[in-house]
Amino acid sequence: MIHPFGDRDISTLDFDRPHLSDLHHESRQLKRYHNGRGRGACHVNKGLQQMSKPPGVNSKDSTFRVARQSRIFQDVVDQIQEAILSGQFQTGDRLPSEREMREIFHVSRGTLREALRVLEQKGLIEVRLGVNGGAMVKAAMVETLTESLGLMLRLRKISLDHLHEFREDIEGIVTAKAAARAADTDVEKLRGLLDEAERCVAGGIAQWRAFLNVDKKFHQTLARITGNPIYIFIHDMVHDNIQPYYDTFLPPDERRLEENYQDLMDIFAAVKSRDAERAGDLARKHIWRFNEYMTGRQGDSSLKR
Repeated sequence: MIHPFGDRDISTLDFDRPHLSDLHHESRQLKRYHNGRGRGACHVNKGLQQMSKPPGVNSKDSTFRVARQSRIFQDVVDQIQEAILSGQFQTGDRLPSEREMREIFHVSRGTLREALRVLEQKGLIEVRLGVNGGAMVKAAMVETLTESLGLMLRLRKISLDHLHEFREDIEGIVTAKAAARAADTDVEKLRGLLDEAERCVAGGIAQWRAFLNVDKKFHQTLARITGNPIYIFIHDMVHDNIQPYYDTFLPPDERRLEENYQDLMDIFAAVKSRDAERAGDLARKHIWRFNEYMTGRQGDSSLKR
């Protein structure tokens, strides 16, 4: 049997080992269960009622059930995923042991480990090795999601038109909310970034990349001023991965450097005066103009909408 966790030595996994052959043991247990007679069926029902839960998790008899035989693999994944997302298992909790889950779901070792592998790939759990190992519930899946969306941007799987449409909307909303919510300390942070941008402009085209980095920080700071973690996440993801588009479609140019700097100064002035409507409009026009520059160089029609 191919081990679902890749090349890891399964002898180091902290799972219980059955005393009999998996196939013979589960064949007898499955037969007894479906026939509804013998100690096998009672053993499975008892396991469902008395499943051990990790410390700190409220015990609920019906957290899991025997997996549906018609879609057994996906059913195991769905049940464990729902238990985690519904809060029955918290970050850092250990799932029941392999033997317990095999008896609860009534599945083979291979099926269970494949389900755990999928959950690990989703970022819901991690399988730890050693004496204190096992399947542990992971923290938020933000890193996994960021990597997936980031790869789409880095590989330019999103057209310039789609990227522009999204950025024009989201940048306008975020900048307007930042203007409405900015504290004096927030304004000072933006002023400090403007000072950095001014030094880059003074250095000319040689400071093009340095300026783009300051521009990124400026937009990300606007998102942080909103206090909304979703806006912050989206801005970080986009601005941390948008460089390949700039490299391909926005070559260094003195005039564009100065125009970008002027845009930042205008947006800063609107935020400082708490003029949300003007700040949003300026941000949208800023994104629109630079998209025009980028699409003007776009030679591959397959990247267009």
